[in-house]
Amino acid sequence: MRALTGLCEVTMTPALEFVRRGVAEHGDGAAVRFGDRTLSFQQVDDLSNRIGAAFGEAGLHKGEHVGLLYGNSLWTVPVDFATMKCGLVRVPMNPRLATDEQARMLGEADVSVIVHDGPSAGRASELLARMPGLRTLGLDCLPADGTGCDVLDIRFAAAGEPRVDVAPDDPMLLLYTSGTTGTLKAVVHTHATYGAIADNILADLVDPGPGSVMLHAASLIHASGTFVLPYFARGGMAAVLPGFEPRGFVDAIARTRATEVNLVPTMLAMLLNSGAAEEAELSSLRTVIYGASPMPRPVLERGMEVFGPIFCQYYGQTEAPLAITVLTKDDHRDAGLWGSCGRPSSDVRLRIADETDTPVPTGEIGEMQVQAPFVMQGYYNADELNAQMRTSDGWLRTRDMARSDEDGYVYLVDRSSDMIITGGYNVYPREVEDALLRHPAVAECAVVGAPDATWVEAVTAFVALAPDAEATEPELQELVRAHLAGYKVPKSVRFVDAIPKSPVGKLLRRELRARLQSEA
Repeated sequence: MRALTGLCEVTMTPALEFVRRGVAEHGDGAAVRFGDRTLSFQQVDDLSNRIGAAFGEAGLHKGEHVGLLYGNSLWTVPVDFATMKCGLVRVPMNPRLATDEQARMLGEADVSVIVHDGPSAGRASELLARMPGLRTLGLDCLPADGTGCDVLDIRFAAAGEPRVDVAPDDPMLLLYTSGTTGTLKAVVHTHATYGAIADNILADLVDPGPGSVMLHAASLIHASGTFVLPYFARGGMAAVLPGFEPRGFVDAIARTRATEVNLVPTMLAMLLNSGAAEEAELSSLRTVIYGASPMPRPVLERGMEVFGPIFCQYYGQTEAPLAITVLTKDDHRDAGLWGSCGRPSSDVRLRIADETDTPVPTGEIGEMQVQAPFVMQGYYNADELNAQMRTSDGWLRTRDMARSDEDGYVYLVDRSSDMIITGGYNVYPREVEDALLRHPAVAECAVVGAPDATWVEAVTAFVALAPDAEATEPELQELVRAHLAGYKVPKSVRFVDAIPKSPVGKLLRRELRARLQSEA
């Protein structure tokens, strides 16, 4: 199979240029909204300059690793811009993680200072006590808050942009990802690769302008946050929510006149199951973007009924965000393509290769491998892992198994690490999960391999039923048997209240495997 290649010329715009363009062209327009407060482009820029000056006064210097410990707020975008202008390397930290996890992240990423908000002051104080040499700077915190943390005071900070020479290849972001392995890894993105992410989004996913509003309910740490720069450069607004709750989310669509939203499949399912979307005023919406994990077909079918044909899917990874492939709104009009993750983006070269890194024929399963300007610089302090993630001829290994068709559409099969080998046959969990989700009583499910003396691994399904719905193990096994080969039918079906998920909604099959292994 030849490499699947996008058509447009590749551009490389450093991340800060998107900020400067937005301020120069849309200064008085509304740039960021949080609650009942709105900041213009000029106000965001001024605030980021003052924060940057306060960073300098606090002794932070170019290249220093700064942990960011807070949720979505009015501060989020200005602080991000300030770190960029100062040449700092930001290390976002999910506030939902345990103290032990955060402490390990800080140590492995060589973080010297934490910037936190008021709600996270207690956790910052815990980390300060555990890690000698760590400093903390509080945003919106009172000096006498009793935590022992210093306060970042911007009231008297200089208003001009920090005078720091920032080069395109300078590291800008260390973003932690665990993939499906359970091992936290810090992905390094530079000012150039992060700018390339914004270029990729504008070329392949959205075309914002003044009047465009992206509603953010997911954490700006991950995929949702990558939309901030492209919207800022084009004059669009980021309407930021503190979190996701179905009724509050659809109310915010109407209140902010949101034109685009970015959802993970779990969020869309919650919207539909709650009934909130069916009663909402959604006329402003032009595009519903989804990604981060596979979309169950029944959820997409219901979504199309409620929202209309305005869905657009991206496939990407923290190592190569945001859109390696895209299934466009036009593609979604063909239900036969709903199982695809789309075709390669305009700035992507993609190949599907076997274990020797040789491209496989069209239609055969292999690992997706990628070349693109937005591919990570590498994992931080992980030379051995970085060597494993690159082929000898320079392609990034995604560890995702897929196949392509004659028209260049790519079909994600599963993570290579999730593949089940039962009786010598390969079973990809997603195809079994898709079959189970055909049953109207199944709200969500995950399929893993259980240790087995006869089969090596026995296909095992964990199933969460919809409220007041019923299904039996034999019933679900027969449903799978009707659509797939016999060796793919679950040997057992376990009914659970919910499937464990990561903070961005990805199924945590590793937790289910660990449960089965402990039982064995």
